[in-house]
Amino acid sequence: MNAVASVGRATLNFFAAAGRLTLFAGMGAMHCVRPPFHFRLIGRQMIEVGYYSLPVVGLTALFTGMVLALQSYSGFARFNAESAVAVIVVLSITRELAPVLAGLMVAGRIGAAMAAEIGTMRVTEQIDALTALSTDPFKYLVAPRLIAGTLTLPVCVLAADLIGVFGGYLVAVNKLGFNTSAYLKSTVQYLEVLDVVSGLVKAAVFGFLIALMGCYHGYHSRGGAQGVGTATTNAVVSASVLILAFNYLITEAFFAR
Repeated sequence: MNAVASVGRATLNFFAAAGRLTLFAGMGAMHCVRPPFHFRLIGRQMIEVGYYSLPVVGLTALFTGMVLALQSYSGFARFNAESAVAVIVVLSITRELAPVLAGLMVAGRIGAAMAAEIGTMRVTEQIDALTALSTDPFKYLVAPRLIAGTLTLPVCVLAADLIGVFGGYLVAVNKLGFNTSAYLKSTVQYLEVLDVVSGLVKAAVFGFLIALMGCYHGYHSRGGAQGVGTATTNAVVSASVLILAFNYLITEAFFAR
């Protein structure tokens, strides 16, 4: 019976944690649309999430596009289908690779920072001080980060789309010997608005999830410096797992037939 009790205990703990996370997400989303809005805090978070993340997102997209062009050419050359390289690069980047890789990069950088910052405020009782001063922690700490993540990550992904496709173009033209006009024509001809829109929708959802996980684990951290470190780790891991899970769900919603 000990094994059965362990399974039941783990199941109950999982659903209890899921319920707490759902309530936290609902409270955060409610404060995102209910005035007043702290535009200065939102702007500062947008700079942190978007502007300072552009270099790592851009480099990731550039080298991903370059490697994708090389690997696609190597595979399609076996079937004399080298002309499909441009299509594979642009569709893979816009639909999947740019939003997922950008989300993972931002989760490692921003999700950890949010969890560490809010977690430090929790263990040093700064959040309790905000409450004592009649300042809602959700309105002051959580909502600006959720808004910034949701609005800013799509901009980063749009930049990653352009940089990733450009990386594939550089390799295809300069190393693989593709004709410039033919490559660009294939890229534009087979790219549809839905491909870009699906990636941007994914980016918005991923941005919300990254900010949500960072705020949630930081807000509920306990136990001093060790608790803050644990919250930081949990924020990055949970955000990464949710990004991959929601990536499938959103792809299923857009492209399932």
